[in-house]
Amino acid sequence: MAKKKDTRTRNWTFFVYPESAPSNWREILDSYHVPWIESPLHDKDVNSDGEIKKAHWHVLLMFSSKKSYTQILEITGQLNSPNPQKCTNIKGMVRYFAHMDNPEKFQYEKSGIIGHAGADPLTYLSVTSGERYQLIREMIDYVRENEIDELQDLIDYAIENRYEDWFPLLCDNSTFIMNNYIKSVRHRVKNNKRNLASHMASFLLMQKGAWGFTPNKRVCSTE
Repeated sequence: MAKKKDTRTRNWTFFVYPESAPSNWREILDSYHVPWIESPLHDKDVNSDGEIKKAHWHVLLMFSSKKSYTQILEITGQLNSPNPQKCTNIKGMVRYFAHMDNPEKFQYEKSGIIGHAGADPLTYLSVTSGERYQLIREMIDYVRENEIDELQDLIDYAIENRYEDWFPLLCDNSTFIMNNYIKSVRHRVKNNKRNLASHMASFLLMQKGAWGFTPNKRVCSTE
């Protein structure tokens, strides 16, 4: 007799619609004491014909053991949420909550992705290698265009203006390259100033020789 396929899984995702969900739907999910993640309200998604889709939240439930479709229906039924789906890629799903990998879709704020019952969305929002290189390039452009000569100035700017992308990158693994780039910029500026001063001195000496100019010596006498 063939062994029955196990269709259970630990991670499930589904929609919650503001118009049909009970007002305490978050409290209902919290009562299960299961880590779960909530997307920003998707109210700007459009169909292929340009029509605005019905506003909805995406929800991801992450159990410590496998659950069946029927077991999840017992939960989603309380929220009037249709057809829960298995989630095979947590990171991909959480990134989809903000459409991070779908530039053709409306880009929701990553800060609107909320973890509940111990779930940490930041675990799944780490940048890819390609995104990291692009963000580093943005920081280098900012340093160059704004003549930044101290790492503190870059970090302060990131805290105030780029907290979601530049700041985590600077905290984790990009401080070394940015600090060295800023030092290099500062060193070049000093060298340029030194060279300019040297050129000016040489120019004045040349002019002195050409004109037979001798600077007046200021004589100070004391009585």
